[in-house]
Amino acid sequence: MSRTPDLRVPNIGQAKNGRPSMDISSPVVSKLKSLTPSISMSDVAEALARQKAGNSDAHPSRRVVTQARRIVVKVGTAVVTRGKDHRLALGRLGALVEQLEALSRSGRQVILVTSGSVSVGRQKLRHQQILNSSPLEMTQEGRSSGCSRAAAAAGQGGLMSLYDSLFHMMDMQAAQVLVTSNDFSDANFRRNLSDTVEDLLAANVVPVFNENDAISNRPQTVETSSSSNSPFRDNDGLAALLGLELHADLLCLLTDVDGLYTGHPADPASSIIHMYCPDVHDELIKFGAGSKGGRGGMLSKVKAAWMAGSQGCNCIIANGKNPDALLRIVAGKLDGTMFSKAGAEEIMAASRPQPNGSHAGVSPRSSIPGAVQTEKADTREMAVAARASSRVLQSLSTQARVAILNRIADQLLAHESEIMSENAADVAQFEGKISHQLLQRLKLKPQKILQLADGIRSIARQDEPLRKVLSKMEIAKDLVLEKVTSSIGVLLIIFEARPDALPQIAALSIASGNGLLLKGGKEAARSNAILHRIITDCIQEVQPDVGRNLISLITSRAAIDELLALDDVIDLVIPRGSNQLVSHIQHNTRIPVLGHADGICHIYLDSEVDMESAKSICVDSKVDYPAACNAVEKILVHSALASDGRLFQLQKALQQAGVKMYGGDMAAGALGLPPAPSSRHEYGEPALTIELVDSMDEAIDHIHKHGSSHTECILTSNKSKAEDFLKRVDSACVFHNATTRFADGFRFGLGAEVGISTSRIHARGPVGVEGLLTTRWLLRGSGQTVEKDIVAHRRQLKRGRRPVKASDVHISPQNCLLWRPVEASPEVVGSMRGSRRTHLPCYLRTCS
Repeated sequence: MSRTPDLRVPNIGQAKNGRPSMDISSPVVSKLKSLTPSISMSDVAEALARQKAGNSDAHPSRRVVTQARRIVVKVGTAVVTRGKDHRLALGRLGALVEQLEALSRSGRQVILVTSGSVSVGRQKLRHQQILNSSPLEMTQEGRSSGCSRAAAAAGQGGLMSLYDSLFHMMDMQAAQVLVTSNDFSDANFRRNLSDTVEDLLAANVVPVFNENDAISNRPQTVETSSSSNSPFRDNDGLAALLGLELHADLLCLLTDVDGLYTGHPADPASSIIHMYCPDVHDELIKFGAGSKGGRGGMLSKVKAAWMAGSQGCNCIIANGKNPDALLRIVAGKLDGTMFSKAGAEEIMAASRPQPNGSHAGVSPRSSIPGAVQTEKADTREMAVAARASSRVLQSLSTQARVAILNRIADQLLAHESEIMSENAADVAQFEGKISHQLLQRLKLKPQKILQLADGIRSIARQDEPLRKVLSKMEIAKDLVLEKVTSSIGVLLIIFEARPDALPQIAALSIASGNGLLLKGGKEAARSNAILHRIITDCIQEVQPDVGRNLISLITSRAAIDELLALDDVIDLVIPRGSNQLVSHIQHNTRIPVLGHADGICHIYLDSEVDMESAKSICVDSKVDYPAACNAVEKILVHSALASDGRLFQLQKALQQAGVKMYGGDMAAGALGLPPAPSSRHEYGEPALTIELVDSMDEAIDHIHKHGSSHTECILTSNKSKAEDFLKRVDSACVFHNATTRFADGFRFGLGAEVGISTSRIHARGPVGVEGLLTTRWLLRGSGQTVEKDIVAHRRQLKRGRRPVKASDVHISPQNCLLWRPVEASPEVVGSMRGSRRTHLPCYLRTCS
């Protein structure tokens, strides 16, 4: 005989003070502590202490939330019940009560609006139905558990009894208040409601509200009336009305999603909206079906949240299934979607052009709720917008993109005085607070602005980088395959306090068709803002369809970690800055990183060296710009130069140039120099290491062991040795008889660079336009299908595949690799027999 399933709800005891109570010894209650996640109350206390001390780590857009003292919390059916069987989620409810208790202990007043009575009632009615049914009736499918009104009547007592027990465990009390939508049209009711709640809160009792579904005559549509006495359709509307009627500071609508998205939450293309503005977001949002367990849905929540938020009661929709969701919200974390009249107004103001033609969103001093000091949208929305703009940019003709670049060059010169004024303010603010080298990098001069304009025009004159045909072949009759260059997508570039880098990077990104997110150093905030405004204004004027969203400027350092988490919308990170910054980025993101963490450059002085030339090159490599990544950090000297005294000439020249010298393991004792901090040290100042070696082979081994694969140089008159050095040293840049300072995109004729890469994949060395490209395959056919017969493939190979002539490719022959297929060997063909593969491997070689 099969056992009757246990469908019992918590045991309801005798009424106490007119309300049922739960047996504390109930098996359900006894397991609640083991089911309830442990939440650290010490963390809450620390957060509250920081808030009182004015040192809160809350997000700037959520600081107003941390000051909330009266909070209405609404938990929906999706939170209080389990999804699979709609039974109460006891552990989740226990976590909720723990959080409410923590807020109450911190001096806040909490009001709970809960769903779940219908679910509890249906369990009770189903259980009763089973007890009253015969075995045959129990096996029948589709037997009703009663209507929702009856279920609500049966479940109210059980649900409240459960809350009573949970709050009792926390040494707190709760009081049930049942209302209907019609009640709020009565002024006396609203007055009595307010008095009752005030009395309960004064007694430290948590009011627990629920709609009296057993007798409620709810309206069929949801209206967002501006008055707080409008009827409500569900508990979302009830919570909003209570927030306004009871003058709450904050309304939390806890549901089963992380917030409001621009599309379906499961869609990778959708992005969460941290601050809601109806004028901006209503066109983006697509609402799905309503709640499976309750009457509401996201549309209902949005209307209720905006009704409260637009009238002064800030509201946040967040995921109540997270065990610490409520505590994180009140601590000011950037969780969920916030609805605030002030926040919406600032978003609208940020998107409105200013009198001077700029956008409010470019000022580093503005702070808009919901934005990470980009003043227009959150980081994800910026990245998504940059991708959309980049796709429009990629579709433009060469002339259209060249027109943008030339316009930028012209406007940089036209706004020279404005740029110099803002830069002077940056320099004045940080003079004496940063190193001399960093201050020099921060300064802009008229000659530098002219050089920037010339560099951008140089980029504009380069050959079209996009859609360049790298190879083309006819793999079957009238089936032509091309490999072409293509943009990478969206780039995140984090650069040091060097404002001249911004227009260079922007120009390279426009030329290569990439979207761009820029994070500059705080020392150059004003300079970066004016340069960014000029560039985005030019894009908007020349190509409005591309728009300003192509390039966004981020001014908050806290946003870096948020951006590094967006591996689904950002395609490449290029850091330009300190070793610590680059290392942090490389270890804290899944996005590919292009760059270098160290700039440990070597110069090797061979025994056959012209010392006059060597002195000039070594001094220039260090003194021209000591903090640059291409400045020499170590000079390897053939021991013969130390024996015959020629090394002394170099030491004297370096000393006269103000360079401090340290010795490596061998040179420290032999030359009487102070020992170097380590064998792999980047000074970034007028200082370097000198080390002795006995041969070029030893010098190469030393470079490979202690270098950073950036830039190395050999100084010798022996061309054979030089060629051997150039061939064997595995670094991004390897020179002969030239300063290491030549490792620069502008000096390489690239027009500009976004940085120097020491990676061995993709770009290496100074990264110009070509380094910001990838490739795509384009196949043009005329109805061909894949033949699965291996014999047919062999026949096709025997017929041969026609190499495409250079005249068929619409670029110069020197830029085209023409491929022809090679007959597959019998062994390869034999290995394919019986395989389910639909093609043979292609063996290709280049031909001139």
